[in-house]
Amino acid sequence: MERKKLFKTLAFLVILLFVLNHIASKFYLYYSLWWIDMPMHFLGGICAGLFMVWLLPSENLFSELSWKYVFKIFLGVLLIGVLWEVFEIIFNNIIAQISFDARDTIHDISFDLSGGLYAILYIIWKKQQKKLFA
Repeated sequence: MERKKLFKTLAFLVILLFVLNHIASKFYLYYSLWWIDMPMHFLGGICAGLFMVWLLPSENLFSELSWKYVFKIFLGVLLIGVLWEVFEIIFNNIIAQISFDARDTIHDISFDLSGGLYAILYIIWKKQQKKLFA
């Protein structure tokens, strides 16, 4: 039951991310608003973190929350963020002819990791809420 709820939340956030990305691309918001990339990467980090929680095997998602489990989630978010940045660098250099910006890449990965941390805190909050209302 909890995995199903988590999947629904994750699906909603992924759809929201795609819709927001489409709007930002269609109206050239990535070029006109310098900060729009930040909340998008933060939301992507949340999605990656919740995906890792959903993906990792656990009988009860909210009963097992050890440091090892949290570290795996964080590493998964980092891997997804780095792979996305590699895709962006390849796309920007080959297709868009935009030069590589290391500072932007570091900021993007930082926001990905911040979103992943938020997802971990969300799971911890849900775990505590379940204890309170059990």
